Amino acid sequence: MRVVLLTLLSMLAFAANSLLCRLALKSELIDPTSFAAIRLASGAAMLVVVVRVRRVSPVAHGTWAAAFWLFAYAAAFSWAYARLPAGVGALLLFGAVQATMIGAGLWRGERLALAQWFGLLLAMGGLVVLLLPGWSAPPPGSAMLMLAAGVGWGAYSLHGRGARDAGAATAGNFLRSVPFALLLVAASASQWSITPSGLALALCSGAITSGLGYIVWYTVLPHLRASAAATVQLSVPLLAALGGTLLLGEDWTQRLGWAALAITGGIAMVVAMPQRVPSVKAAAPARTFRK
Repeated sequence: MRVVLLTLLSMLAFAANSLLCRLALKSELIDPTSFAAIRLASGAAMLVVVVRVRRVSPVAHGTWAAAFWLFAYAAAFSWAYARLPAGVGALLLFGAVQATMIGAGLWRGERLALAQWFGLLLAMGGLVVLLLPGWSAPPPGSAMLMLAAGVGWGAYSLHGRGARDAGAATAGNFLRSVPFALLLVAASASQWSITPSGLALALCSGAITSGLGYIVWYTVLPHLRASAAATVQLSVPLLAALGGTLLLGEDWTQRLGWAALAITGGIAMVVAMPQRVPSVKAAAPARTFRK
């Protein structure tokens, strides 16, 4: 029960990131660049405090490459949500993240079963349906930014796969991402627009739903099978869409519903089955000779 509750809490935190960002930018309480920078800085501060309690140095963990992809994700995420509804944005983000990671696996030589290929095509079809021009289609520029954010998060996740201490690596990466964010803030000084409410939402997104959310997730992750950990994340875009409808007054359209079903269902078919590896011809057993 503890694992179930912590898993649910972490998924709610991840979905809340979309809701907090969309609320802040929809109401023009803060500009996108400042939101991203404050989110990264406050997330870094919270994570550093947590890992220092464990007497671990965050500077000794993480990499600059991973930090750059984390920054790219956060910046594109914020700019995309200036115009995207919360549910649509979360669905685009999730689809792009999974497509990036599955594509990287195929590039490394992993093989998919026939049902997994069908699931992948179904998910890609769902993304196409969501992006097709029409009455309820998302703004193309914002949609492309969110897809780019998904690629950034997927690349960041791939960089962190080999980390021995995921929490410390996350803290180190957040800490290293702050200089990138400060450079972007300095370059866009003329567009600064921060209200107390916008600042509070950005701090909440960084310190609580990002910083503490990742800590909770990495606490429960060792208790989940890889397929279960991947599958449970299917709930994030659906939770974000539901939250956007109930809390932000956004519409749940038929296009969003069918796209959500195709994307989450298709990716579930891919991650629920074990990966196939390239077949290697077995070597002939060595002969033994008696003297």
